[in-house]
Amino acid sequence: MGGSLALSLKKLNFIDSVVGSDHNKQHQKDALELGLVDKIVEFEDVKKCDVIFLAIPVNGVISTLKNLTDVSDDTTIIDLGSTKEIIVSSVPTEIRKNFVAAHPMTGTENFGPHAALEGLYDDKVVVLCDLEESGEHQSATAKKIFKSLGMKKYFMKSFEHDRHAAFISHMPHAISYSLANTVMNQENKKNILALAAGGFRSMSRLAKSSPNMWEDIFRQNKTNILEAIELFEKELTSLKQNIIDDEWEKVHKNMADGSRLHDILD
Repeated sequence: MGGSLALSLKKLNFIDSVVGSDHNKQHQKDALELGLVDKIVEFEDVKKCDVIFLAIPVNGVISTLKNLTDVSDDTTIIDLGSTKEIIVSSVPTEIRKNFVAAHPMTGTENFGPHAALEGLYDDKVVVLCDLEESGEHQSATAKKIFKSLGMKKYFMKSFEHDRHAAFISHMPHAISYSLANTVMNQENKKNILALAAGGFRSMSRLAKSSPNMWEDIFRQNKTNILEAIELFEKELTSLKQNIIDDEWEKVHKNMADGSRLHDILD
């Protein structure tokens, strides 16, 4: 997310330079070699930037914000985390006006500097949460940047975002990890390679995502994710029972109802 964002920011004519900071020395080297950033800086130098993007795991956002309480009043801090309510409630009071809670609805299952992609943010949705609590300058700055990136802006409360994200993003990751584990516990590598076609590859793709990042997301959005999983289990149990009972008309209707999702998405 951070590397892809840096590539896009470097193309904007009102951005003078893009710098990066990372505790991982290899990531620092890769970011420079790939041209993602103009230079690598120490964390103290990050505080001098006009805009600070936190493209880090959600627990890291909370701890980092505690170390940004001495930034300028004009500084804009934008986090890109997949959860929002706990992060927003954890922002130190003295920099609440500096902070903008954003969730770009984009990304891939890959991570690290080499996963950076040109145009990843183009024509995608960004959700901005609790924007009325951000300063006017910070709100305007965030809107300008995301508009310039070609993103579609949506606004909602952080608790609303987290519930929606649980169903649309977080639960699918939980299912993908579980699907991958189910298959690996039943099939050997040879059979998986021979038989895994497009459907399985598509459904298990998310299982490549960083466990470190997603453990934090699951922890922060626990209540909403559990609700989403329980409702999914109810749907799957109903389909299972229809199959057990040879109720094929109900099976057909279940699948037909599900296929209507793509009337919305396509």
